[in-house]
Amino acid sequence: MTEPTEQEETGYALIHLLPNALTITAICAGLSAIRFGVQGNYVLAVQLIIAACVLDGLDGRIARLLSSDSKLGAELDSLADFLNFGVAPPLVLYFWALQDIRSAAWIAVLFFAVCCVMRLARFNVSSRSETCDQDSAYFQGVPAPAGALLVMLPMYLSFAFADAHLLPSILICLYMVIIGLLLISRIPTWSFKTTRISRENAKYFLIGIAVVGAALLTFAWVTLIALCVGYVGIVAWAWLDREIPPNR
Repeated sequence: MTEPTEQEETGYALIHLLPNALTITAICAGLSAIRFGVQGNYVLAVQLIIAACVLDGLDGRIARLLSSDSKLGAELDSLADFLNFGVAPPLVLYFWALQDIRSAAWIAVLFFAVCCVMRLARFNVSSRSETCDQDSAYFQGVPAPAGALLVMLPMYLSFAFADAHLLPSILICLYMVIIGLLLISRIPTWSFKTTRISRENAKYFLIGIAVVGAALLTFAWVTLIALCVGYVGIVAWAWLDREIPPNR
């Protein structure tokens, strides 16, 4: 039997539990998104999934800054990612516009969810591998949070252009399948975590962030459409410009 560590004997500082608290909050947001999707409040459901994406981007970075990484936190994060990015988005899409072709739509929902869990499993295995390049500028395949945001693009279009007709249900199902395939693909996608900004360009980067933030607050759905299109452009450029990186 192993002796307890000093941290286990004295307990955890409250601030060291903050990353796990953010992960739990993200799980609550994902579950609530499903609830509001069932109730027909689709705008709030999408907003909660986007909030879960933001929390997912914060918890790991805060854990590293506080040196509070843990196996429990890693497992929680992986489970939260599957719920928030592999389950909630396709279910909300299903409740929103796919009730008229339930059988075919459910196959698309299951396909996307399985692709997402395979993407997360591949990432978890490769990130624990000694041969994994943690500083690589590219992922392999579209990351799960980006896939969740991309798959909801038909909803952004509907919210932004209220008078526009919904896309045919079968096209939404096909689009969901395509995004699922991108998740498990070998396409190199840019990892923003390793991107460095020079001192000379830092001020322009911060101004750009301010502009995007203001646009999200003022024209949320149009801005999300533009971000999705821009991200797809970045993925296409990386695919054409670079050879396939090591597994990640």
